[in-house]
Amino acid sequence: MALELLVHGVGGATPEGMLDDPRTERVTGDDIAAVFRRADDVDAEAHPAEHAHRPVREAYVWCNLTSGNGTRALWLVLLPFMVVNLAHWMRPSAPGRTRTTRLYGLLVRLTGLTLTVLLVAAACEVALDLVAWQCAGTHACTGRHTWLGFLSPAGPHPGWWSPPGRRLALAAVVPAALTGLLWYLSHRTWRAYESQLPLTDGSFDDTVSPTALGRPGFWYGRRLVARLRAAHTAAGLLTVAAAVGAPAARFDRRPGGPPLLDVLGRLLEGTLVAGVIAVLWVVCRRGRSESRPDRVLDAHLVRGLPLGALALLAVTVVYAGWDRPGWTSTGRLPGDATFGALALTEGLLVIALAVVAHLLHRAGPDRRAAMRGLGGPAVATLACALGGVMSGGVAQRVADWLDGTRATIDGPPVLLTWQASVIPAVLLVLIVLCARLARQAWRLRRAQITEVERAYPDEPKDAARTGRIATARAMAALTDRAPLVVAVTAVSTLLLGAAALVGALTTGSTPTGAADGTPAFVRGAAQTAQALGSWLVGLGFLLFVTWGRRAYKDASARRTIGILWDVGTFWPRAAHPFAPPCYAERAVPDLTWRIATWTRATGGRLVLSGHSQGSVLAAAAAWQLSPAERRRVALLTYGSPLERLYGRWFPAHFGPAALAALHDEVDCWRNLYRPTDPIGGPVRVTGGPDVDREALLDPLAYGRTERHPLPAPILGHSDYQADPAFAEERRALLARLHPKMPSPREPSGEGAGSGPGEATGAGRADAAAGEG
Repeated sequence: MALELLVHGVGGATPEGMLDDPRTERVTGDDIAAVFRRADDVDAEAHPAEHAHRPVREAYVWCNLTSGNGTRALWLVLLPFMVVNLAHWMRPSAPGRTRTTRLYGLLVRLTGLTLTVLLVAAACEVALDLVAWQCAGTHACTGRHTWLGFLSPAGPHPGWWSPPGRRLALAAVVPAALTGLLWYLSHRTWRAYESQLPLTDGSFDDTVSPTALGRPGFWYGRRLVARLRAAHTAAGLLTVAAAVGAPAARFDRRPGGPPLLDVLGRLLEGTLVAGVIAVLWVVCRRGRSESRPDRVLDAHLVRGLPLGALALLAVTVVYAGWDRPGWTSTGRLPGDATFGALALTEGLLVIALAVVAHLLHRAGPDRRAAMRGLGGPAVATLACALGGVMSGGVAQRVADWLDGTRATIDGPPVLLTWQASVIPAVLLVLIVLCARLARQAWRLRRAQITEVERAYPDEPKDAARTGRIATARAMAALTDRAPLVVAVTAVSTLLLGAAALVGALTTGSTPTGAADGTPAFVRGAAQTAQALGSWLVGLGFLLFVTWGRRAYKDASARRTIGILWDVGTFWPRAAHPFAPPCYAERAVPDLTWRIATWTRATGGRLVLSGHSQGSVLAAAAAWQLSPAERRRVALLTYGSPLERLYGRWFPAHFGPAALAALHDEVDCWRNLYRPTDPIGGPVRVTGGPDVDREALLDPLAYGRTERHPLPAPILGHSDYQADPAFAEERRALLARLHPKMPSPREPSGEGAGSGPGEATGAGRADAAAGEG
C-alpha cells in the first residue's frame, strides 16, 4: 500500500482542510503537532485490499509549534537574538575547511553574547542610571514622579533607600529579573524542543549525505543550548553586578576613602573579571556536535556558572548598599564607555566574520550564494542594529517620560543619541534604494507584458488584465533583489554606526552640541537629525510593544507573527540560547519517526508532499532517513523556497551539491512553481531526470471560457491544487513509486474540489493567512 504524507506551509492549516474531509481523527501526536487521517482511513493497514488503488492520506499539522497561543507574541522582544542565530547558518559551503568553519561559528556566538550584554545593559541604563541615579537623585524630578519619593535624598529626613548605593541596589532588581525571565523562557522551550530524541543508531558516515542536515545530531542541540544558556545568563548577571558595583568602587578609590571598602571593591572587580573569563571560555570552548546525538549534559557547568554569577551579584548589592557619607549622585553613570565598548566590539566581530566568510566562499565558490557568501555577516550587522534600536529606543522613551525637556536630568548616554541621529540617514539610503527597485520593477513589468501575451496567444487581449498579470510577475521577481537590500542596509548601518561612535567619543556631546561654531544650516541639520532620530527610535520600540500587545489579543495578528517565526526559527539555536525555539527540532523528528516506522511496519512506499515551508521540513526529514528508507520515499514540492531562498542564503546546507544528492537518494522528486509566486521557485537540480516541471501558467485562463466562466484568479503562492498539472504530477509519482499498482483515478475537474491533501486545504489556509 501507499501513503501520502502532507506537510502544510507557513501560516497554519487544519486537518479537515488538508484532507478535504470534515471527519478526521488524530493518529499520533499531541495538541501541539500531530498526524491526522480521515476517519474512514484510520485502520487502513488492517484492510490493505481496500486501499490498493489509492494512497492513504495523512496530514501533519505543525502550526501550533510557532503560533499556538498569545505568549508567543512576546517573542518579538527576542528578534535580534533570532536574527543573529540565522547568521550562524548562512556560512558559505567550504568542504575541508574545518578550522575556518569553526572560527566562523565562534565569531557568531561571540556576537550573540554581545547582544545579551547589550540588552541587559539597556535595562541597567533605564533602571539604574535614568531612574535610580538621575531622577531619584534630583528633587525636581522626584517632585514630578511622586512614586520615587522614598528614594529622594532631599529633605531634612531622607529615607533609608536614599543613599545612591542603596538606590542602585534596589534598581538592580529590574535587569536581574529580565535576565531571569530570559533564562526561564530558554529553559522551558529547551525542555520542549531541544530534548526531542532523533531517530538514529548513533553512527554517522560523511559519505552518506553531503549536508549537515543528514547528520544524526543535527536536530538535537540539547547540550550546546544548555551551555550557552548558562553562559549568557551569567553574562547578564555579571553585567548587572558591574553596573551596581562600579560606581561604589569608584567612590571608594577616592583619596581618604575607607580602606576596607576599597579592598573589597577591588576583590569584587577581580572576581568579576574572572567571571567574564569563565563566560568567554564556555562560549568559545565548544560549538555544535552533529556527528552523533550528544546526550551528555554538563550539569555542574549549567548550574554552577549562573549560580556563581548570582552569588557575586548578591555580594555586590550588599557592598554597594553600604552607607557612604558624602556620596551623592550627579551627572550620568559611565554608560558611554559601556555602550561604546559594545558597539566597537560588535563592529570588529562583524568585520572579522566578513573576512572569514570571504575565505570560506573562495574555498568553495557558489555563484548562486547571496552576496557572494557575505549574507551571514550582513545579517549579523542587522541583528546588532536591531539591538541598538531597541536599547536606544527604550532609553530615549523613558528619559522623555521622566523629563522630556532634560531640565532636571541629563538623559541617556551621548552615544545612544548619536546612534539615533544616524537613523534618518539610513532611512534615506533605503528610500533611494526602494525608488531604484520600483523603477526596476516597472521596467520588468513592461517586459513581462510581452511574455504574458505570448503565454496566452489565442486570447483576445485586455490591457488591464495583461497589466495585472505582468505586475504580479514583476512583484514576485523582487524576491531575488533581497540580497541587494540586505547588503545596502548592512553596509550603510555599519558605516554610519562607526561615524556615530567616533562622533560620540571625540566630541563627548550630542550632535547638536558638537555643531557649535558651525554654520546655521549645519546646526539646523544636526538638530533635525537628532530630534527625528530620537523620535524614530522611540517609535520603533513602541511598534514592537504595540505589535506584541495586539498579537496577544488578536488571533489574526498572532498568525501573522507566527508566519515570521515559521521562516526565522527553522534553524536550531546554535549562536544564541535566548532566541525563539527551533520548531524543526520537534517537526523533523516527528516526520522522520513517522516515515521510518510506517515503511518498516508495512513495507509500503510513501509520497512526501510539502507546500512552501512544508517542503523544507520534508527535505530535512528525508535527509534524516537511512539510505534504504529514503529509497522508498518520493518528494512532491510546490511553492518551495528550497533553492530560491534557502539555497541562496544557506548555501552550506541547501546548496547545489546538497539538493543534487537529495535528488539522487530519494526514489523520485517533482517540483512545481509559478512565475507569479514570490516565494517558491525551481530547485535547479542538474543531472538525471529533471526535478522542475515547466513553470505553471497563472492564471489558468486569461479570459472567460466554458471551463472558467468567471475570471480566473491570479493564485501566486497558494492553491497549487487548482492547476490540473498538480494532479498529473501526483499521479505520475504514485505510478512510478508503485509500478504494479494502477494509477489512482481522479474525479472530474481534477484538483477543483478533491485534490490531494494539502492541495485542497493547505493552499487555501495559506492564502487565508496571507503567506507571501
